[in-house]
Amino acid sequence: MTPIRKVSVAVLSWNGRSHLETCLAALAGQEDPGVEWEVLVLDNGSTDGTAAWMRERWGREPRVRLVESPVNLGFCVGNNRLVAAADADAVALLNNDTRPEPGWLGSLVEALASAPADVAAVSGKIVDWAGERLDFGRGVMTFDGHAFQLDFRRPLAAARLPAAGEELPFACGGNLLVRRASFLAAGGFDESYFAYLEDVDLGWRLWSGGERIVFAPGAVAHHRSSATSDLLGLYNRGFLFERNAFLTAYKNYEPDLWERIMPAVMLTLTSRTQALLESNPGAEILRVDPYAGHVANTATNGAGNGPAPDELPPATTWEGFKIRWRGYGPRELFRRGLRKLGIGTASSSASGALQVDDERSIAQLRALHWLFGHLDAAAQARAAVQCRRQRSDRDLFERFPLYLVPTYPGDQALFASPGFQAWLPKELPIIEAKLEEIMEIG
Repeated sequence: MTPIRKVSVAVLSWNGRSHLETCLAALAGQEDPGVEWEVLVLDNGSTDGTAAWMRERWGREPRVRLVESPVNLGFCVGNNRLVAAADADAVALLNNDTRPEPGWLGSLVEALASAPADVAAVSGKIVDWAGERLDFGRGVMTFDGHAFQLDFRRPLAAARLPAAGEELPFACGGNLLVRRASFLAAGGFDESYFAYLEDVDLGWRLWSGGERIVFAPGAVAHHRSSATSDLLGLYNRGFLFERNAFLTAYKNYEPDLWERIMPAVMLTLTSRTQALLESNPGAEILRVDPYAGHVANTATNGAGNGPAPDELPPATTWEGFKIRWRGYGPRELFRRGLRKLGIGTASSSASGALQVDDERSIAQLRALHWLFGHLDAAAQARAAVQCRRQRSDRDLFERFPLYLVPTYPGDQALFASPGFQAWLPKELPIIEAKLEEIMEIG
């Protein structure tokens, strides 16, 4: 048991005044947790009058402190700032769009205070606003750095919930209590993430650093799921998911294992990018093999031999035109004809060019662009994580097997292919599951 002197409850808010009205009222109604505690609220560059309302409504409450930022720092930087400002042994991170039950804080404090010293954090249970369906009880990690909330949106009676004190691979960033010293020693949230998967990354770092995370089922918070994250926009979130998943895998896999799992990670990222690009105008040009026809004089004749360059009829003859029509296709032939005439072609699908206008595709390409531009910083972050390592990934994945879950278009065919399976390390515990087995669909 490790005594806790004081707890700071950290609440980050971006244009969430309406949520804070409910959340702070619920915090004010908390049962005595048995320790000194305070509430820190960071107004993260809001434009909805949050700061003025906080000063008017809570300015005279000694237990509530307001921290202000003129811009949106993001979930990671914002919470790191709150942890740095906290004068406490442990910090409880709570989403602003939640309603914690009266015994929430006391349950977290009791669970962490009574746990062995190597327990760095405890994770509470998150349910929907009505208290009928599960939001978060246990998370699972995929082999490529993504993660899922197991049984998300399933009725509580059917959900697979951990027992009190059961180990978890990571705690949910919206309802957890973490030892401040452990959080800071692990580096806090990776500030390059902005938001999403930062709790998965932190959990992996805490475990590899020799600490543990357990479940506190009595610490229940009701959540308006996605109420804040929807403000970011669906496709902007897609950028964060893809970028942060790769960073999580790259930084945290231990040496030797990363080099062997990396091809499968890269195949998945490349396959998903290709599948998304297929939805854009002109995507058929990506399927053209220039060496499968007359484009490169490789079309076969009846004997199975391609014509020599000097045997190809001139383009000015009818026979030459027909061969080029078959080889190039009408769009490419037309485009080449215009080019020879010195006429520029528009960048549209009519010219035979790929036109990327699908927002999912753009988000995916933005993630790749960001990663290529920040390789050195990511390598430095990886080195720092590995320097702290005290526990092997073998130990971690024996406790929490990785998942292989088809999620994107093309995933199912890719994951089932022998070529992909050959790149999965044989000793790595992996559970293959369908998305509907992981969470409630629709």
